[in-house]
Amino acid sequence: MAQRSIAGWAGRILLGIFALFLLWNLWIFAHVLAWKWINPSATSFMREQLSQIQKENPEAVLRHQWVDYTHISPNLKRALVASEDAKFLDHEGFDWEGMQIAWEKNIKKGRIVAGGSTISQQLAKNLFLSSARSPFRKAEEAIITVMLEAILDKQRIFEIYLNVIEWGNGVFGAEAAARYYYKTSAARLGASQSAKLASMVTNPRYFDKNRSDRKLMRKTSIVLRRMPYADIP
Repeated sequence: MAQRSIAGWAGRILLGIFALFLLWNLWIFAHVLAWKWINPSATSFMREQLSQIQKENPEAVLRHQWVDYTHISPNLKRALVASEDAKFLDHEGFDWEGMQIAWEKNIKKGRIVAGGSTISQQLAKNLFLSSARSPFRKAEEAIITVMLEAILDKQRIFEIYLNVIEWGNGVFGAEAAARYYYKTSAARLGASQSAKLASMVTNPRYFDKNRSDRKLMRKTSIVLRRMPYADIP
């Protein structure tokens, strides 16, 4: 009798966990569907960073301003594709070859030095998840990536990505980054400026404080050479 009771309670707990998981993903699905027409005002990652910043300065606010896709320089679009996801237009959310290469690099170095995440995967993480690394987060990131690719077209995915990615301490989105670093609009960014901004995405808060870092300069040069070959939506 006791064993049956324990098994019954375990079954109810598992069913409850599954129900919560399903409700969570339905909530996410509803948001992604709405974002076909409505721009997200903030992301999970933005809220997380604002909370961290406000621990030191309770009055702090994020630098962020939404701009439409047509008001962002093609230079920045090409730079980001060249830097972050060269196969963006070809894959359905996952670059399996890129992930394999990243895995091999990490094994060789004995630590994480490459991620292999596509633009769609990065957006999935930023929109709904925390910066903490865990198997659950990676699994949920994959589920959200599938939703994004199924519901939104590539241009809309890229438009949201351009407007919400982090570009410095409290700096989010192309417009805020352009004004923060270059005192201009996202529409007027030149090729060199765009290449440098794209190169900062992997570690934006560090590069915000170390804008002449040698690795940053080297990657900027590489991105600049690749930009003419980058296909964008």
